[in-house]
Amino acid sequence: MFDFNDMVTNHLRRVSSHTKSIGRYYPSEIGGCIRKVWYGYFYPKEIQPELLKIFEMGNIMHDFVVNVLESEKNKDVQLLQSEFPLKIETDDFVISGRVDDLVLVKASGKTIVVEVKSTKGIDYVREASESHVMQLQLYMHATGIHNGIVLYVDKGNLQSKQFEIEYSKEEVDEIMKRFGQLHQLLTSKLLPIDEAKKNQKKNWLCRFCEYSEKCEKNEA
Repeated sequence: MFDFNDMVTNHLRRVSSHTKSIGRYYPSEIGGCIRKVWYGYFYPKEIQPELLKIFEMGNIMHDFVVNVLESEKNKDVQLLQSEFPLKIETDDFVISGRVDDLVLVKASGKTIVVEVKSTKGIDYVREASESHVMQLQLYMHATGIHNGIVLYVDKGNLQSKQFEIEYSKEEVDEIMKRFGQLHQLLTSKLLPIDEAKKNQKKNWLCRFCEYSEKCEKNEA
């Protein structure tokens, strides 16, 4: 016999190997706690199996969304691209990532950048999270396509909610400024402030942070 739980864990651990390097950053990390991101570069940890499984469920949900967008039964929308890379280069660092989907709404002729997120409780989703909006702003900026949607899909029942996001050059400038601050803190090896503790909207992150002990001690 075999234990499929162990097999899934081994498979995901193998495919999730990822080394961070200072100077290359990712849109998905900038909306979180800067101190946690900083720790991740100097004290990399293997992602826990249960968290890997949650990430993989997100990938599976995105594959489902792609199938829906490509379906011949949904003729009002055309999927133009999926999971395509983007890169934003500055003099000091590079931001790289992957855009979930690019769709054409035929009735309006609009091309829309779609950022897909899975959730386990769609009824509790009242608005797009700040972190997800920041990702989408970067994607709209990099692609030059200024129509965007954050799409939430419930993993339990496939119900969904979507939020239109307006492109904002001012917001993108602030996000890039935040990346610049992260880069400076990493290159100078200066410990960032514990911003999740000080920000009411982010302090829930502390409950799930693998660096909580270091953070409590202000360990650099």
